[in-house]
Amino acid sequence: MDLKAFVRYNSRNDWGMLEYLHPEIRDSVEVVTGDLRDYDAIRDAVKDVDVIFHLASLISIPYSYLHPRENVETNVMGTFNVLMAARDYQVEKIVHTSTSETYGTARYVPIDEDHPLQGQSPYSASKIGADKLAESFHLSYELPVATIRPFNTYGPRQSSRAVIPTIISQALTKDEIFLGSLHPTRDYTYVKDLAEGFICVGESSKSVGEVINIGSNFEISIGDLAEKIIDLIGREVEILTDQSRIRPSASEVERLWCDNSKAKNLLDWKPSISLDYGLKETINWIRENTDLHKTDIYNR
Repeated sequence: MDLKAFVRYNSRNDWGMLEYLHPEIRDSVEVVTGDLRDYDAIRDAVKDVDVIFHLASLISIPYSYLHPRENVETNVMGTFNVLMAARDYQVEKIVHTSTSETYGTARYVPIDEDHPLQGQSPYSASKIGADKLAESFHLSYELPVATIRPFNTYGPRQSSRAVIPTIISQALTKDEIFLGSLHPTRDYTYVKDLAEGFICVGESSKSVGEVINIGSNFEISIGDLAEKIIDLIGREVEILTDQSRIRPSASEVERLWCDNSKAKNLLDWKPSISLDYGLKETINWIRENTDLHKTDIYNR
């Protein structure tokens, strides 16, 4: 199987976390650099490709407050470029990546795929737009698109933009942890389980035209999560609130809890890795790679 990865160009020729793949695997991947907003670059990358896993987007909610235009241009127009190229080259399958943030604060729990979509941040609004474009290309052009909607993912190699590596990297190196709101709940999925979900969605003909949640069906507050991580690390650490990390009140997603029954019934997928085990694996990786995390700044 030939594998091609499209990564955003930078003058350092840095391929991000692809650099940490085992050399044999990394050398087998054809890396193409460019910008998601450049249709010509996307079209060139899609040529001779059978299946597309479209994960490219700007994903930070705090960053979307600062740069909403860039979010829209990248996430909406970038997805449009991928869909157009896929249509023109008649690819066999596209797995389009959504996010649980499109649901906004839960109106009911657990959240199934029929839950209303709510654009509570420029990021979530841009992803709703991208999701609807994917839906429209399936309905209008019979493009074989399946939308995977992950809830909060975590694991080794994740940046400190996300809350779990933020907590771990601080707890390993400092006596104080600075966080935003502690009461919102999230549903966390270990990265290996999510990868299995992507494979299931990609391989199944039943997923075409569907939106499928991937999550653990378990919610935990950020405050309780921080306490659990501190216990697993085994240090005395104080949790403090940093006002700059708190989202605007109407934009904060208060509760996310995944109903993953559709993935179970349609794809025979279910999570296999517990939160405690996944956190231990993540702690061990960050402990060995603390230099990758800037604990003195707020990583948006």
